[in-house]
Amino acid sequence: MKSLYAKLFRNYWSPYLAMALAGLLSAVYFGITKTVWAVTGEFTRLAGHVMEWFGADVSSWSYFQLIGMKGTTFNRTDGWIVWGMFIGALIMVLLNNNFKLRLPRQKRRWAQSFAGGIVAGFGARLALGCNLAAFFTGVPQFSLHAWIFMVATAGGTYLGAKLVVTPWWKGKPRLAKGALERPTPQTSAIQPYLGGIVAVAYAGLIVYFFASGQRMLGVAALFGAMFGILIERGQICFTSAFRDLWISGRATMTKAIILGMAISSIATLAVIVIYGMEPITKIAGLSTLIGGLLFGIGIVMAGGCETGMMYRLMEGQIVFLPVFIGNVLGAGALAYAWDHLGVYDALVKSGSKINLIDVMGHAGALAATLVVLAAGFIVAVYWQKHYRFKRGFRKGESEHVAESPSFH
Repeated sequence: MKSLYAKLFRNYWSPYLAMALAGLLSAVYFGITKTVWAVTGEFTRLAGHVMEWFGADVSSWSYFQLIGMKGTTFNRTDGWIVWGMFIGALIMVLLNNNFKLRLPRQKRRWAQSFAGGIVAGFGARLALGCNLAAFFTGVPQFSLHAWIFMVATAGGTYLGAKLVVTPWWKGKPRLAKGALERPTPQTSAIQPYLGGIVAVAYAGLIVYFFASGQRMLGVAALFGAMFGILIERGQICFTSAFRDLWISGRATMTKAIILGMAISSIATLAVIVIYGMEPITKIAGLSTLIGGLLFGIGIVMAGGCETGMMYRLMEGQIVFLPVFIGNVLGAGALAYAWDHLGVYDALVKSGSKINLIDVMGHAGALAATLVVLAAGFIVAVYWQKHYRFKRGFRKGESEHVAESPSFH
């Protein structure tokens, strides 16, 4: 039992396994709820509710009409996907005895994280999705906008990686006296018990949802927790999937995400065909390109994407709280700018919804998706083999520096 406990809760899981399971679960979730695994849409609604608390009437805002504002975050499926992810990640952190309040070494990180969250939140909602709905779950829906967003995000993270290594961004390093010591693992007898209590309580909530006839809320709460477990156990971060390519050449997370999308594409198409469902297609246009670019820059500034922010915050990394707040504010700012500042007319109106299934048919869309994903996987393998630790060093720097852990 101790060995099994260690494998499940003490040791992190392979990111390939975590993303493969996430891909399958996202397809099943789509089949049950007819919606996708996503988070920033709910962040935008939270911003709308906050504005309502301060007396603003957002009912006539076009963006909120587009995404829907019915109910509260606690009686929406999208709400419980978000809170379920937080809770699922927290349960795993506690069972792993890994919760510890952690503060950034530099005070500037508070402002940088907050600013990055705002930029990422604004960009995500401009593109009508973040690293999930406009990327990981968007590609398996065969929506063209997801491919545009992916390429733009890659470009944005490249620019972001260039930004965060500049001296004015990094600031002066803090030096400590004494020899370097390997940190002692934190031990606390109570954390695993607390994790068990939270797990039982949350399971009771899920049972209550189903027993009270709120089946979709129960499904969302259950799947949200499973997604939270997977991203925490696999330490999944879409920021590192791109950023590490530019900084160290590592491509493990990139390859894992590509694998997950390939599996999800096959499973999602099966759901579409078997149940006669319509894939979810978002507008592809200039807004997608600019939104993806801003999102890529923002997540590197923040130090993590929406999914990475969630489990790191549950680990006690308090610097990700301003990232979360910034995401909500950035999403709310986009909702205001959508029609009040002419963003829709300037960037979105000229776009259109394009789905590969409509263009190529079911078999053609799947084949094209898998071929491009396979090509991306091969490029990632080649990149890691031939470019790792060979770029970005100034004269006199040792290449072993790149062996140090990534920001992730």
